[in-house]
Amino acid sequence: MNLWILTEERPKKEVIEIICQKYFKDRNIAVFIKPIQIIPILNNNQFTFTYRVIGIDTPKIVNIFIKIIGGKSSFVDYLLFESINEPKKEDTPLYIIEETKTDDKESRNTGVYQRCSKFIYVDFFYPDVPKIMLYNLQVEQKKEATLTYIFGTKMLKTLGVEILGKKGIDDAKYNAFSSICELIKLKNSMPPTRNGVTVRLSKNINSIEISAKLEKSGKLGSDPSIGMTTIMSACLRKLGWRKDIIITKHNLHNQQSVGKNNKFIQIANKIGIKLQGLTVPHTIPHNDYWDYEYNGEKIGTIFLDIVVDEFSQGFTIYHNHAGCERSYFLTSNGEKLVIGKYTDREAYKDGDKSQIIALPDLVLMDKAEKEVINIEGEMYKNAKAGIIQLKGFDAFEELYISNYYPDYNIIRTVILYGSQDTQKPIGKISFVLTTEGKILISLNAPKLFHKSFKNILDYWNLV
Repeated sequence: MNLWILTEERPKKEVIEIICQKYFKDRNIAVFIKPIQIIPILNNNQFTFTYRVIGIDTPKIVNIFIKIIGGKSSFVDYLLFESINEPKKEDTPLYIIEETKTDDKESRNTGVYQRCSKFIYVDFFYPDVPKIMLYNLQVEQKKEATLTYIFGTKMLKTLGVEILGKKGIDDAKYNAFSSICELIKLKNSMPPTRNGVTVRLSKNINSIEISAKLEKSGKLGSDPSIGMTTIMSACLRKLGWRKDIIITKHNLHNQQSVGKNNKFIQIANKIGIKLQGLTVPHTIPHNDYWDYEYNGEKIGTIFLDIVVDEFSQGFTIYHNHAGCERSYFLTSNGEKLVIGKYTDREAYKDGDKSQIIALPDLVLMDKAEKEVINIEGEMYKNAKAGIIQLKGFDAFEELYISNYYPDYNIIRTVILYGSQDTQKPIGKISFVLTTEGKILISLNAPKLFHKSFKNILDYWNLV
């Protein structure tokens, strides 16, 4: 039997190891784990769009494979399957895993609420599959948990979500809610919001009202509030409430601002949530939860990221693969920094959009050559747009790369995915991965690229 790990994310070794350990522990399977590697599988020098995990040995499992997939809506980070062949969309996973590097020390909403709606949505497709919230913390955990985190954790436990990677999670203060009144009392005891709508629950004879602003930029789109209101509603249903749940003070001014088929509407239809003064449109649920990803630029950037990681002395100091969680920026002394959004926040608030920091998709370090490689990833058809975007990295380089790596030369380059053209790239384009998995490198590409791809080709020619 093989294990298959399907993910939208750039797979991280430490996360893959935790997922596999969970699988083996739950089944009492003996396993030997050494430092693992994630190896892109090549066949006839072409990438097969599948990765193999090396370093986890057990007689019960022949191979552990990883494939990149795309979610249809509100998709969790990892699905684990057990099968001989690659999973089909109609197969049922063994585990559903949402992973975050964010503690409430950094962001209370992102660390808890923003991901909660994913567990509600995935339950439509896999209602009886174990669900896991995995905290892959890379910065020091907050010593005293905020009320937001305590409340969010109690809700996750109420819905049967297992939590991994957080200290003290077995403390009684994190126990699942035992009643509707307990949930309402804790939420209503939390400090009011300084600006905007304070979230409060009001229990009436025929309804429970939840005050929460769902509007963002004139339409329904506040992810933390969507996550918070949907998981609160799901918990109320789990605890036995069968009457109306109504969102009030949502700041949606007309029916057009509600939309027709976003994730909130999908969930509201399923578990029964109403909007005060507006109608929640009836919607047809999506048939598929995921599909294999063959059309996104991140196919190329993730591939290059992993090849450099496994087949060179270079390493990644920042990644922002399309649709994936952004990493921290790794400084020369090993510190991990959150990348800011603006060079001057106040100026941006006053209307100066030029203050936005344009972010690259991947930043690689080559110590041997004293180079930092700043990379824009694009689909092949958008090559010209990618080259233009290289011009916008001045602020990022000045604030981060030049500041923390002052002695390094900075190279800006574009890498592409999605063509059947087999001509070697030129100019600002240094690497192309074709739809058939062919690896095309420019003669002028950074030396780190040439070293890495030579090493992976040698590896597979020797295997």
